[in-house]
Amino acid sequence: MRTLVKLSEWLAKQTPAFVTAVAVLAYFLPSSFGWVRGNAQTAILGVIMLAMGMTLTEQDFKILASRPLDVAIGAAAQFVLMPTIAFALAHALGLPRPVAVGLVLVGVCPGGVSSNVMSFLCKGDVAFSVGMTATTTLMAPLMTPLLMKYLAGELVDVDALGMFKSVLVVTLAPVALGFLLNHFFGAARGFRQTMKVMPGVAVVGLACIVGGVVSAQGAAFAKSGWTVFAAVFLHNALGYAGGYATGVLARFSRAKKRTIAIEVGMQNAGLATVLATRHFPLLPEAAIAAAVSCTWHSISGALLAGVFNALDRVSAKSPRL
Repeated sequence: MRTLVKLSEWLAKQTPAFVTAVAVLAYFLPSSFGWVRGNAQTAILGVIMLAMGMTLTEQDFKILASRPLDVAIGAAAQFVLMPTIAFALAHALGLPRPVAVGLVLVGVCPGGVSSNVMSFLCKGDVAFSVGMTATTTLMAPLMTPLLMKYLAGELVDVDALGMFKSVLVVTLAPVALGFLLNHFFGAARGFRQTMKVMPGVAVVGLACIVGGVVSAQGAAFAKSGWTVFAAVFLHNALGYAGGYATGVLARFSRAKKRTIAIEVGMQNAGLATVLATRHFPLLPEAAIAAAVSCTWHSISGALLAGVFNALDRVSAKSPRL
């Protein structure tokens, strides 16, 4: 178990490199991740969300209750900025329909689970980060299909009810189960040891989802790779900037400004990947856009955390960042 814990810690620190390596492997050796399809893909995302749920405690919900305005501002920024930016980019860049659908789908998903780690690394407000992630995840079964229907309905037929059921099954149910497990067994030594391994499990799961999409849609990626990456890069960067600007307007502390920037910019692109594969199978580039987001958001989140830390080293007394 000690070895597994150390491996989990290493994977958590090396998430961007590990996910990228798996994507490259899947591209050149598609058979290695050909098994990540359908129910297997859904189950993997369920495990990732279970890992998130296992980190939640009653104290986290008490924090939500004690800081409703902060969380409300963060959740509003998440579900207003990222969908709007995705929609605007799709039109401004004249993106191909499948890429536009994938980008909007990423935009309407909740915050990413690894954002909590990035917030911790850059000395952000971790409690606020957990609160935002939990809140947007709980809102996702309703907000994700509704926003997708409203913003992308002109591009593709959106089964809002079917998407609602999918999000409910792969996010809310495993998160609730994880919370209940933590509530009833959190004091047990075996459970605490398992908790230490779950971050690594989540990283492996995320990498498998990306690998599965790349193995199936490698040709589509080769055809529109730069277009997809440019759209994902701009969406992510503008999300970070918009989130930080929201923190400035709300007069948040430095720690909270960093947190809301990371929370808004980093999406649960793993969920978007699963939804794209399940609901838009005739638009492979949509899943590719989500899979590229999975990889890039992990890389950019780590880079942004590093920038914030570098700024601290340069000017420890600066109140502006």
